[in-house]
Amino acid sequence: MEFSAEMIAGFLGGEITGDKSAKVWTIAKIEEGEPGSLSFLSNPKYEPHIYDTEASIVIVSHTFKPERPVKATLVAVEDPYASFAKLLELYVANKPQKKGIRELAMIHPSARLGEGCYVGEYAVIDEDVIAGEGCRFFPHVYVGDRVRIGKNVTLHAGVRIYEECVIGDRVIIHAGTVIGADGFGFAPNEKGEFKKIPQIGNVVIEDDVEIGANTCIDRATMGSTVIKKGVKLDNLIQIAHNVVIGENTVCAAQVGIAGSTKVGHNVMMGGQVGIVGHIRIGDHVQLGSRSGISNNIPDNEVFMGAPAMPNSKFQRVNAVYRNLPDLSAKVHQLEKRLKKCEESTFGLPENQ
Repeated sequence: MEFSAEMIAGFLGGEITGDKSAKVWTIAKIEEGEPGSLSFLSNPKYEPHIYDTEASIVIVSHTFKPERPVKATLVAVEDPYASFAKLLELYVANKPQKKGIRELAMIHPSARLGEGCYVGEYAVIDEDVIAGEGCRFFPHVYVGDRVRIGKNVTLHAGVRIYEECVIGDRVIIHAGTVIGADGFGFAPNEKGEFKKIPQIGNVVIEDDVEIGANTCIDRATMGSTVIKKGVKLDNLIQIAHNVVIGENTVCAAQVGIAGSTKVGHNVMMGGQVGIVGHIRIGDHVQLGSRSGISNNIPDNEVFMGAPAMPNSKFQRVNAVYRNLPDLSAKVHQLEKRLKKCEESTFGLPENQ
């Protein structure tokens, strides 16, 4: 779809510098811009690219003052990154959407799908599934018995949703993710063998959640594993049985959360954070990448490290850690000086 600078400025409430009739029909990074593309400048370190980019239109901040001529038409806004994101949403919304049920899809007669759903080749919708209008099930999706799915849900290729799980409205789940596999529940018997504990709960995913590719969210032993409204999970994340993740929490790739842990709302976790089971992470907590969390964390804290500690302490510890080679050399020097002092004081032979 084609957009002019005038249309873009009107949509964003921006100001135009340059040709208001300039048109774009594709998106590009500023350093890779070409005629007909739209880009943006948000990070100052990319400013040099704006002077030689071939992009036709660039979204910039109201505060941007070019140091030399810019060939592209500029649209100045309050927040270039947020404005570009809004345009991406408009761009995606205007792309052709898949519709209809393919011949090779397998839908059980007892399943009920709302209007406007798309079901791709080799997708399987099993017994008594209910899904709202506008849902998209891409090829090789599996939806198990008695699953409940809201409106405008997108399940990308190869997503598996086990029986009796519940998915809210406007949820997006990316390829290869598994929702509702058994929790890791085993108990040793008198012979030292591990016997499986039946996992009879489910997973509940509330509205406006997005889950990345190849993530696993286990069903509860009893009750529900719950991902609350607005949560965003990256790729390759493991959420264990009976975990609850609060509203608007975000987790980067390879986070692992053990069973029955409760995570508050508006928590931010960097990549590879590991959290033990049966603890509570408070609201508005920030956990740095590769942190190992073994105890409760109260609200509004910033923790880093493994084992994790408050950020102020972590920075002091890290400063010492970086200086360990120098400190070690100084200790060796002091040991030698101490030995010489002892030899001088007590008259010991040098080799003693």
